[in-house]
Amino acid sequence: MRWGRVIVGGFVAELLVFAVVFPVLQLFGDRAFRVSIPVASAVMPFLLAIWVARRVTSRFALHGGLVGAVAAIVYMGVAWGQPQPLLYQISHVLKIVGGLAGGLVASRWKPGSRDARGAPDPE
Repeated sequence: MRWGRVIVGGFVAELLVFAVVFPVLQLFGDRAFRVSIPVASAVMPFLLAIWVARRVTSRFALHGGLVGAVAAIVYMGVAWGQPQPLLYQISHVLKIVGGLAGGLVASRWKPGSRDARGAPDPE
């Protein structure tokens, strides 16, 4: 497990979510802001999971899912004690799903990689 990369990837993914959604709020208003939250919450962990997976040889999906989980935990730490609207709860799930998807995509790009279960790729 590449814990350092997972933690950095999750933290950076959450920072990038903030870096995207708040300018959207300022430029386009509340409706666009509410749309950008789940989109950015899926896309940023997806991209950072691919970055994390560049250095792993197995368990790509696990690494990706953990990137999304770290991103969700970072937000929950920032918003500690505040109510979490349904949109934010859904976005936390999308962070994990986006990270998993990024890990799976990375596993397909890496020659000689192992599949999501850690078994050698049959090719």
